[in-house]
Amino acid sequence: MPTQQEITWYDEPLYYDIVFDEDTEGEASFLEAMHERHGRGGKKRRAVLEVACGSGRLVENMAARGWSTAGFDANPATLKFARDRLRQTGEKATLWQDRMENFKVPRDRRFDLAHCLVSTFKYLPSEADAVSCLKRVAGSLHPGGIFVLGIHLTDYSNPRITHERWVAERDGIEVVCNTRTWPADRRRRTEKVRSRIRARHPGGKEVQQETIWTFRTYSAAQVRRMVRGVPELCLVACHDFYHDPESGRELDDSYADVVLVLRRG
Repeated sequence: MPTQQEITWYDEPLYYDIVFDEDTEGEASFLEAMHERHGRGGKKRRAVLEVACGSGRLVENMAARGWSTAGFDANPATLKFARDRLRQTGEKATLWQDRMENFKVPRDRRFDLAHCLVSTFKYLPSEADAVSCLKRVAGSLHPGGIFVLGIHLTDYSNPRITHERWVAERDGIEVVCNTRTWPADRRRRTEKVRSRIRARHPGGKEVQQETIWTFRTYSAAQVRRMVRGVPELCLVACHDFYHDPESGRELDDSYADVVLVLRRG
């Protein structure tokens, strides 16, 4: 019988890390391309901040590319996983526990690039929290620095439950992740999301996890309105979750996964 764990995937970040790690190299290359194209490219010393850094996969990758790297997360288990990863690879980064809406960078460091991908931003429950996060990111950037922000938009007209499935493997551990999203409550701007993970280890061990969240929802117009509330940042480009630097998009509701490139004036 599989072991059912009554914890979130952030409290046991190995399986989360296996599922999303295959995108790390492409995401890191995309971030560097955005820095060169829209930010302070050409600098010999480059500093990057990851907002909600999770398991540290991008922290480690950016450090390996020569960036002076920092990141924070609210969950101590994911931070421990990230620190263990850095110890194993020998890369260096500044990591600390903090929250997106009120984080404070140690020693008031400033960065050329900040990023928060895969819709983590939607954990912020209110407009005030979202704007506060954006303002704090802006304050942590050098003038001309950029914030690359990924958000999954909500189709308020869709009455159906939607489903996504990922399968990944590392060191003989196979992970299957199924995520279900219920129709949004447009008035409250919330949507229920459930993720179920099944992990099969060598030797027959099987683990199951279930995590349920409530996300804040966004349409393209709501994203634009939010960004207008932070005059320190200007939208300079928009892409999608394919992270192709050569494939720009308009910020509209014709696709779900938007990546904003916001530059500090």
